[in-house]
Amino acid sequence: MPVDISTGIFFVDHRAVSFYAGSTSITGDTMKPFQAIGSILTLCSAVFFSGNAAAVELAGVRLDDSVRVANQDLRLNGAGIRSKLIFKVYVVGLYLPEKKTSAADVIAVAGARRVSIVMLREVTSDEFAKAFTTGIEQNTDAAERATLAPSMAKFNAMFASVAQLKEGDALQLDWVPATGMTVQLNGKRILEPLADAAFYNAVLRIWIGNKPVDDKLKRRLLAEQ
Repeated sequence: MPVDISTGIFFVDHRAVSFYAGSTSITGDTMKPFQAIGSILTLCSAVFFSGNAAAVELAGVRLDDSVRVANQDLRLNGAGIRSKLIFKVYVVGLYLPEKKTSAADVIAVAGARRVSIVMLREVTSDEFAKAFTTGIEQNTDAAERATLAPSMAKFNAMFASVAQLKEGDALQLDWVPATGMTVQLNGKRILEPLADAAFYNAVLRIWIGNKPVDDKLKRRLLAEQ
């Protein structure tokens, strides 16, 4: 849109439009150019300030900047890609009520939390369950594992009910205060609530514990990188 600042004139569809402080004169037979500009500005503002704008895109997967869990707004704390050897397995994002940069602070959060996983390749549910079990075992001691055993059994039974996880499948592992841990696969609940905060925290430690599955991924989830 050409603009002549010295004369206060800009051009819309080859028609000159002049503007001055205190008075405005329009060269042309319509106000439509102004209305069109106003509509464009309104649209741009709506897009810019949208709370659901994608904050991160990894391997073609878009993660929203914010989500709502149990009537609580959560923000994307960090996100990364879980890789094994040369293969990208899934994208994972951690959502919290407010930014946290240490595992201890994440574990201590009293409100809702979410781990969002989007598969980048096909994996059998048995393989996925074994990976979860290994991650939990590496970040808990024998006494903790004994306490967590009942919840772990239910969690493994959940995976047994799903033949495989396909590329593009989305898992949400939520902690809902006063309800417990819930799991959704592509928007469908596949686990009855587990009222076991210690187990949910053990699941979180798969990625952010002292022996995470990937140190670089841990730093990304904790917004350190």
